[in-house]
Amino acid sequence: MKVGIIGAGRIGKVHAKNISMFVPEMEIKTIADPFMNEQTEAFAKSCGIPNTTKDANDILNDPEIDAVLICSSTDTHSKYIIEAAHAGKNIFCEKPIDYDLEKVHAAINAAKEAGVKLQIGFCRRFDHNHRAVYDMVRDGKVGKVNIIKISSRDPEPPPVSYVKVSGGIFYDMMIHDFDMARFLAGSEVTEVNAVGSVLVDPGIGEAGDVDTALVTLKFANGAIGVIDNSRKAVYGYDQRVEVFGSEGCAEDQNDTPNTAVLSTADGAVHGVAYKVMWDRYTGAFVAEMQAFADAVINDKETPVTGEDGLYPVLMAAAATKSLHEGRPVKISEIEA
Repeated sequence: MKVGIIGAGRIGKVHAKNISMFVPEMEIKTIADPFMNEQTEAFAKSCGIPNTTKDANDILNDPEIDAVLICSSTDTHSKYIIEAAHAGKNIFCEKPIDYDLEKVHAAINAAKEAGVKLQIGFCRRFDHNHRAVYDMVRDGKVGKVNIIKISSRDPEPPPVSYVKVSGGIFYDMMIHDFDMARFLAGSEVTEVNAVGSVLVDPGIGEAGDVDTALVTLKFANGAIGVIDNSRKAVYGYDQRVEVFGSEGCAEDQNDTPNTAVLSTADGAVHGVAYKVMWDRYTGAFVAEMQAFADAVINDKETPVTGEDGLYPVLMAAAATKSLHEGRPVKISEIEA
């Protein structure tokens, strides 16, 4: 199927490269970015993309393009979902759909009314480690789920300029973990309690955010969860999940570029964790594109639906409210 990519920033380039190398079911016809320049044009050419443009309408109005990948800034996601739906294009959109819940609902409804596919880019569901834990839970190997623990820590903080427009740590970082928590639990979160501190970069605090956060969750099925985030882990990109249940515990550890261990008289030295997200989740990015192509070509439901995109935004809003008000917040408060 022929696709167009809106947004040629970091994630847009990741998807373009992966599709050109690993997803033969998809052919990128056009990539659009308002800041298109010679460097990006050269990148597109290296990926075999024949057309570059500054105008996303060149993609939306092209009858040959079957699907659109929305990789632009978050504040444009819902807008492009609605426009793509009206144009009859199937849609893959990076998370989150929007910070504004009314816009999230409008985008989801537009895709439903147009009868087009909508998949949201929660790539961690497709990671081989996290997926293995999920499969163990779904197969009943841990019994009844009691506790979910997720640690997600970045190797270095983002620029303060990014923090000012990102919506905060719960929207731009922990939102992946909110999705993973409900994915692993097989149940919706009913209550969120958040605490946070500024321990990494004072500039993040001055921008009105925290850089270190811990959230506890209550699920409808009775399970409880805890998520911790930090903007800086000096040892690399730290990504781990654990599901503890009545019959056992399933967990994964950090990926490393290799599993070699050096043992000497001074002790054993293991490989270090990946340093950047793009390396850690390379396989997951490819797998989510393959899943999207499969859903469109074979007329299946996408594995990460618009509703899957909605609930983590509800959880992020509840966490933000909890942090500011110093109390647990029920999801029903946010929905109301």
